[in-house]
Amino acid sequence: MDRDKRVYDDVFQLLPSVENPTPIVRLNKTLGVPGFDLYAKLEWMNPFGSVKDRAASFMIRDLEARGEIRKKADDAGGRAMVEPTSGNTGLSLAVMASAMGYGVRAVVPDKVPLSKKALLKMAGAELDVINDSLCPAPGLGEGSIGIAKSHAKAQRDKYVMPNQYENEQNVRAHMETTGPEIWKQTEGRITHFFASLGTAGTITGCGRYLKQQNPKIKVYVVVPNEGHDVPGLRTPSELATTNLFDRSVVDEIVEVDGELAFRTALELIRQEGLLAGPSSGLIHEGARRILQRDAASVQGGVGVSIFCDDAFKYVNSFLKHVPELAEGTEA
Repeated sequence: MDRDKRVYDDVFQLLPSVENPTPIVRLNKTLGVPGFDLYAKLEWMNPFGSVKDRAASFMIRDLEARGEIRKKADDAGGRAMVEPTSGNTGLSLAVMASAMGYGVRAVVPDKVPLSKKALLKMAGAELDVINDSLCPAPGLGEGSIGIAKSHAKAQRDKYVMPNQYENEQNVRAHMETTGPEIWKQTEGRITHFFASLGTAGTITGCGRYLKQQNPKIKVYVVVPNEGHDVPGLRTPSELATTNLFDRSVVDEIVEVDGELAFRTALELIRQEGLLAGPSSGLIHEGARRILQRDAASVQGGVGVSIFCDDAFKYVNSFLKHVPELAEGTEA
C-alpha cells in the first residue's frame, strides 16, 4: 500500500482512519454566517458509499475475531449475518461480507426503494422483504428488527445478528475514526458538530470523542418532523429502537421539516457542487438555522457537518418531493 500514490492492495485499505480520512470541504455559498467556517464531511467518499461503512467494518471484524461468523467454504459450514436495514448498513455489510467470503441476509421493509433492494442483491445479500405495515417508521420499523432477531435466535447455527442498534462497535467506529479524523482535520479548532439520528452511532461516538478533547464543543442533532419521508433518519420519538443514543453528549436537538431535506440538498448540489443526499440536506438546513440564530456568538468558530451519503440512491425520492425536476425530461 502506498497512500501517497493512492495505490492499495485491496479495497478494505480504503476504509477511513486518521491516516486515511474522508475529506472535509468548506461550504462557501449556502451558510450566510460571516466569520464562521462550516465544513461538510463527505461520507460518500467511503469505499462503499456512506457513513455506514464505518460501523459495518467494525461489526464484521468484531464478529470475525470472536468466531461468530464462518465463511461459506469452511469445513464447519457457513454462518452468515442477518440484519434489518433500510439500505446503507445492509449494503456496506453485504459488499464487505461477500468480498470476505461471508453471507448476509438483509431484512428490508417493502417501502425501501427498488433501487436499494437491487443494490443489496447486487452486493450478494439474500433479501427478506416484509410488509410495510410491520415497519411504519421511515428509518426502519421494529418489525424488521424483530424478524431479524427471530432468524438469529431460531437458526443459531446459520445466522448471527450484528445488530447495529445495540452493538457498541457502531459507537466505537466513530470514536476511533470519525471523531479523531475531524479533530485532526480541523487542527483541534472545531467548535460545533452537526449530525442526525439513525442508529445514533455517529452522534454518540463523535460526540463522546470530541467532548473528551474539548468539553466546550457544541454537539447538535438535527432531526426531521414526525411523519417525515427522509430515508434512514429517526425522530426522537422513534429512538426506542436503538440503545446507542447518549443524550449527555448532545447540547441541542433541532427539528427541521423533512420536505426541506430535499430542497436544501438541491441547493447544495447547485451552489456548492456537492451531490448531497436528503439526510445531508436536512443536517445542513439545521446547522444553518442554528448558526444564523447564534451568529453574534459564533464568530471565529469552526463547524463540521456529517454528510451521510450522496444523491444517487434517492432520485425517486427527489422526484416525489421536488416534482418539477421531472419537467422537460420527456421527448
